[in-house]
Amino acid sequence: MPSTLEKARKNPDSNKARILTAARKLFGEYGFQGTTTRMIAKEVGIDISTLYYHWGEKADLYEAVITDLNEGIEEQFAVIERRSRGKDLSDRLDIAIEVMCDYLHESPEISNLLLLGYFSNSKTEVSLDEKVAGHIANIAIAMRLADDKEHVSPQAKARIMILWNAVLNFISGESFFRPILEVEQSEYLDVVKETLKDLLIPAFTVSTNTAGAAIPKSG
Repeated sequence: MPSTLEKARKNPDSNKARILTAARKLFGEYGFQGTTTRMIAKEVGIDISTLYYHWGEKADLYEAVITDLNEGIEEQFAVIERRSRGKDLSDRLDIAIEVMCDYLHESPEISNLLLLGYFSNSKTEVSLDEKVAGHIANIAIAMRLADDKEHVSPQAKARIMILWNAVLNFISGESFFRPILEVEQSEYLDVVKETLKDLLIPAFTVSTNTAGAAIPKSG
């Protein structure tokens, strides 16, 4: 039997899907604790009883949101892996930055939820930041910095975390950073991509003299 999440995905115009979309937006803005079911119902324009009928308690809806976001992120890592196949490390990094920036810019609630999770003292049973370690490992594998999740070096993880958090902060903080950069909204993402590539690709590809810290330059 399809789950409620699967039903929502199959019918994007349904109340289930509309509630899920509103929940993604509001959880991204206010976090789990700061979002109420009444806020979500008001955003959709439905009675709160309708929300409970389709999704149950707030924690159930939040769990569906996190599952939805995580599966979307995993799909993007698969895209990076496919596009990176046979490329050298510089090209793989270029592809990863392009894909991650585009995807997170289209879904800013992902960046917001992750950053809220980093700094929040309250944790729910299901949290997006609990998946970060797996996401970091998957990026490393997608860029062929590691063969599998069991063999991702601390140095590779640290470098991926720099890339990951730089993208998250630029995407989540667009309304703050864009006026400082004095660029139009249509230009902002291109500036972010170019800057990340200029700074991070040389840092990733340079060889180090520290034992165990070197990242291979090519496949």
